Formats: sequence, C-alpha cells, structure tokens
Amino acid sequence: MNYIKMKKIVIISILAIVFIGTFMFLWGKSQPEVIEYEEVHPSIGSISKSTIVTGKIEPRNEVNVKPQISGIITEILKDPGQKVAKGDVIAKITVIPDMGQLSSAESRVRLAEINLKQVETDFKRDENLYKQQLISANDYEKSSQALKQAREEKSAAEDALQVVKEGFSKSNASASSTLIRSTIAGVILDIPVKVGNSVINSNSFNDGTTIATIANMSDLIFRGNIDETEVGQLVEGMPMKITIGALQDLSFDAVLEYISPKATESNGANQFEIKAAVRVSGENKIRSGYSANAEIVLAQVDNVVVIPESVLEFEGDSTFVLMANSDAKDYQRTSVSTGLSDGVNIEVKSGIDTTAIIRGSQIIKE
Repeated sequence: MNYIKMKKIVIISILAIVFIGTFMFLWGKSQPEVIEYEEVHPSIGSISKSTIVTGKIEPRNEVNVKPQISGIITEILKDPGQKVAKGDVIAKITVIPDMGQLSSAESRVRLAEINLKQVETDFKRDENLYKQQLISANDYEKSSQALKQAREEKSAAEDALQVVKEGFSKSNASASSTLIRSTIAGVILDIPVKVGNSVINSNSFNDGTTIATIANMSDLIFRGNIDETEVGQLVEGMPMKITIGALQDLSFDAVLEYISPKATESNGANQFEIKAAVRVSGENKIRSGYSANAEIVLAQVDNVVVIPESVLEFEGDSTFVLMANSDAKDYQRTSVSTGLSDGVNIEVKSGIDTTAIIRGSQIIKE
C-alpha cells in the first residue's frame, strides 16, 4: 500500500516539474528580446584608395648578342648569371666558309699575284732605264708607286681570304669576328647555345643566332596592365610600392613613367599597359621575370572624420547613420555626407563629429 502511494507521489512530482518547466520556457520565449548593439566612436584619421596591379620585373634594356659570321661554337667562356663588361669574350666560333665568297677571295688572290709579277717586271725595267738616264724621275716614281700598290693589293687579298676561311686576318686578329664579345656591361641572363651548335650571322633574310642575352640588372622596370576603369586616375610620376612574390620580405619603391595610350583586350576587358622605374639599392636580389604586384594610391585624404563603412544606411541618394541621443538610450537617424572610402572605413564630410556615438553591429549573445 505504501509502495503504491509513493509511486503516485513520484509520478505527480515528475508531471509537476515538466509542467512548470514548460511554462517557464514558454514564458521566457514570449518575453521581448533585448537587442544590444556595438557602439562606434568616429575618429580622426586618413583614408586612401589604392589598387593592385599584377605584372613582372624586367630589365629596361635586354640585348641579344649575335655573331658577325656563320660558324660552329667551339668554346663558351661565360655562364648565365655572370657579370660581364663591354667587350668581354663570351664564346668562340670556327668559321664555316661560304663557298661563293671563298671562291671569289681565292680568285682575287690569284689576280693580285699575277698583277704583282707584271708590275715587278715593269719596275725592274724602269729601274734600269732610270739608272741609264733614259727615263725621267717622274716616270720612275710612277713605276715605284705602282709596285707598292700591287704589293698592297696582294696583302689585302690574302687578308680577305683568311677572313673568309678563318674569320680573322693577321692584321686584325685582336678584333676577330670569331670572338663573340659582349656589347654592353651587365649580367648574362641566358646562353641558349652549346659547344658544337651551328650559328649564323644576322642578315636581311633572318635575325641570326642569339649567342647570349645580356641586361643591366641595376636598371629595372615593372611592367603590368591596369583596367580601363582605373587608368583615368593615373598620372605619370605617381609613386608605387612593388612587392615580389618570391621575395616577400622585400619591397621596392617605383615611379610610374609610362601609360599606354591604347588598350588591349584581355578576357573580355580592356587593359592598359603601364611601366614604372624600380628603385633598387645595395645588393640586388631581383631576377628578370619575377612576378610582382604594384600598389598604387589613387586618392588619399588626411585628418578627416572616419567611421566604419558598415554602419551606414542608404535610402535613395541619401546616406544615414543611427546616432545615440543625448541620454544614450535611443538612436536617431542622422543624415551624413561621405567622401573617400577604402572599402572598410569611409570619410565623413559633414553630419557628425568625433563626439558622436553611432550604433554599430548587433551583439550576438551565445
């Protein structure tokens, strides 16, 4: 009997607890929720609007060194990455004679030898006649001059033949065209040939073989493209900040020096090429072709009232903020005039000052 009575009491107690809990839960849900907001205080600061342009770093002047004659590479004396002075020998080549030129040069030598023999014979005759006073001194001098010219022509013909055969002559061996020399001072960026490769000189039919690519790595430019919606805000001479993906701990100053007058289409958008002179100092770690980003400040204002852009409300062409009343218990919609924005903060030209308290984002209670 007592067991049954106790069981009833337990069941009634459980039901009562469930009923009271349900009632309290429903009552709590029916009460209006108190919404709290963050408070924002305007401040004095600076706002700048900038854009990022992607591009790459290049030397301003990049020179391809080509041979003056056709031949075969026999020796390469420099490696990519090495610094060279103007005139340094980069490679040596052995000449492959052009058969037409070779035949013409050999024919010139034979004609020069025939002519020299005839002139020597004439000179000996005139010399004997002059000794016997049978010809004038003037005729003798002409004969002597003809002999000198014939000897000079033979020497020039032999030099020309040697140039065709070997690429140099005895009289100009130091300036041999078989020695490929650097045309500028700089750093060798690439040597695309190997020992044994055939090379040809530049002519009206082809550009010739590139023996080496050389550039002055102290004179660099940034080359990139900017969208047509922003190019109108650029002017030559604007400062830029260059960051290189491979050198994240370094940044470089640059000055905009070129804006293309003509757009090129890229992925359906009009892009304008820009170039900027990169200022490098001290040890230069930059390599040609590095991908880089250039930050350009398009507009900036200083010492202005600044608020987060997220607190603004818009209605038509008007802009508002909710500013706390004097008792700080409610908020009043206040019209403001805004200026430059950087996407996070915005300039307020009129409507509030730094004493205002503005309603910000709702505080979410967990």
